[in-house]
Amino acid sequence: MLAIFHKAFAHPPEELNSPASRDGSRKPKLPEETLREFLSAHPANTFSMSFGTAAALAYVSPDRSYLTHQRLFGGFDDIYCLFMGSLNNLCILNRQYGLSKGSNEAMLVIEAYRTLRDRGPYPADQVVKDLEGSFAFVVYDSKAGTVFTALGSDGGVKLFWGVAADGSVVISDDLGVIKAGCAKSFAPFPTGCMFHSDGGLMSFEHPMNKMKAMPRIDSEGVMCGANFKVDVYSRINSMPRVGSEVNWSNWEDYH
Repeated sequence: MLAIFHKAFAHPPEELNSPASRDGSRKPKLPEETLREFLSAHPANTFSMSFGTAAALAYVSPDRSYLTHQRLFGGFDDIYCLFMGSLNNLCILNRQYGLSKGSNEAMLVIEAYRTLRDRGPYPADQVVKDLEGSFAFVVYDSKAGTVFTALGSDGGVKLFWGVAADGSVVISDDLGVIKAGCAKSFAPFPTGCMFHSDGGLMSFEHPMNKMKAMPRIDSEGVMCGANFKVDVYSRINSMPRVGSEVNWSNWEDYH
């Protein structure tokens, strides 16, 4: 899967940018070039959606004979979700959110996001923590112009992110796509974490701890985009609030 968001709609951490991307022989690519190459690599089974210059989503229908992780794409009410992996407690969560028994993980994540956005009763970290299994997802709310991404804590699914030539954030499960599009300005997306275009990066397992960037050196000895870890010695002063008054658009204020 591939998701690209203009820097006006998603603000990746500055530490993802590597000076080597500017000075090296291999430069980051513009988002449209990365998307074009992704689509050309999978000409027969790729679905994509573009939202002007704001965002682009691309999804490759999996060949079930080589299927490692389930890959899903869903959309509802101008909210779109790319999902990879599976949830062990999908049936329980479908009942909790009032969805039909046959709803898949992508539709569940969309409904969970809608609940949070429209004054849901729980903070975002608790909602993501309730997802049991190996998973990664990217949600784009085209009405609000917001991005929400999360990666499960068990490491069963891999996700990477980086910065394109124009500052856009690029997210994919394909490391080759990220390396080709972002040069040295990329890193693994941290497990047990979520990213919101307004609230930034945080751990949904340890929401009261700040995140810190750790220098990352590649096999060529070049500084790349940083790894991000939970800072166990640095805590956020305010406690997350739980209540129906919590507004998704301002959830970062409560962490």
